[in-house]
Amino acid sequence: MKQIIAVVRPHLAEEVLTSLRRAPIEALSVTEVKGYGRQKSYLDEYQETEYSQAFVPKVEIALWVDDSRCDEILQKITGVARSGRIGDGKIFVLPVAEYL
Repeated sequence: MKQIIAVVRPHLAEEVLTSLRRAPIEALSVTEVKGYGRQKSYLDEYQETEYSQAFVPKVEIALWVDDSRCDEILQKITGVARSGRIGDGKIFVLPVAEYL
């Protein structure tokens, strides 16, 4: 079994979840998170002055899948979430030890 952790842009999270609706997933959790990567931070304009926010909002989708279905799930996620620009997010795949 594998755990897939996908950190995606907030406006794409619902589309990613829709694409996974019929996928064979054992369990899934969704969390709102903040962080930064290569873009470090972003600038916003507030009352005609620029200020920097240290963290960018993201959505973390964690799911657990059978080893044989891992590639299929990764293709579904990247098909929706990848734009090719900085800030797309990351996907991590971790092995899961089953004890029960």
